[in-house]
Amino acid sequence: MSDSDTPKPSEIGSEADAPPIEAKPYKIIFEANKCFGAGKCAEVSANWEMDIASGLAKPRTYYFGEDELDHNVRAAEVCPAKKDAGVIHVVDRRTDEEIAPDPHGDGTLSVDW
Repeated sequence: MSDSDTPKPSEIGSEADAPPIEAKPYKIIFEANKCFGAGKCAEVSANWEMDIASGLAKPRTYYFGEDELDHNVRAAEVCPAKKDAGVIHVVDRRTDEEIAPDPHGDGTLSVDW
């Protein structure tokens, strides 16, 4: 898929059901199909838990505010999936930029479609 075919983060998920951006300006995009259950995210973030049935991680919420940003960024940064590029993506809904893990260093979404 080319860069021009990559959807913007605001096009992923159900933004219609999302809380107002002013209240919850950050969003998680999770590549669950690439999670292998290392559990690093759950070790560093209260928003992440390991699902006993599947053995994989899952977020408690996909939308959050400034007060929950640091530990969600840390979860994205410590995820070892995709050869340490991670499958947890923290996006600023106001700018459509990836905050973490941001392996390209330019804010573009690093999801493997």
